[in-house]
Amino acid sequence: MTRRMLWAPAVLSLLVLSGCSSPPTSPQVKELHQEVSQLNQQMRKLTTQAAALEIQGQLNSQSTQGAWLLPQANTPVELQTQLGKLRLTLSRVEGEASGSRANLNVRSTDDRPVPAFSATVVWGELDPASGKPLSASSLSQPINVPATLMPRSSVTVPLRLSGLSPEQLGYVRVHDVLPAASHEVTP
Repeated sequence: MTRRMLWAPAVLSLLVLSGCSSPPTSPQVKELHQEVSQLNQQMRKLTTQAAALEIQGQLNSQSTQGAWLLPQANTPVELQTQLGKLRLTLSRVEGEASGSRANLNVRSTDDRPVPAFSATVVWGELDPASGKPLSASSLSQPINVPATLMPRSSVTVPLRLSGLSPEQLGYVRVHDVLPAASHEVTP
């Protein structure tokens, strides 16, 4: 009987201690963990955006021609051109089979109509250590925005940025923005 009496308190103590070691997680605690996780994710995104914005600002402050747009900065850039001052933004940067695609949004800063123009778009990667553009692997393409019958204060130009996934795409540079040559028919 002595053995049974010793086992009963030991088993009872073990059950009590095991119940204390892992309390059931309440719905409020789970919700709090989820909110903290979401906040951490938002902080990482904002930190990445702030770093990209700083690099974008440095690149544009050193540029006398053209504008540098960093997809992760998600911020417009103003560019003084022969057409006047234009505000450029990148949007909808997405992956596709051969690289990335994005929209280049061009808007006149004084809400005047954007005339027909041509430009050169260059894209590439940034050096992960210095944040500087890696020009050796950059690619470029000309773009042409034709005139329209209806005046418009903004234009969206679809870009095909081959060779780099959205994660690799470090920058897009727009330069040599020139008015399109008028092709008038002479009698």
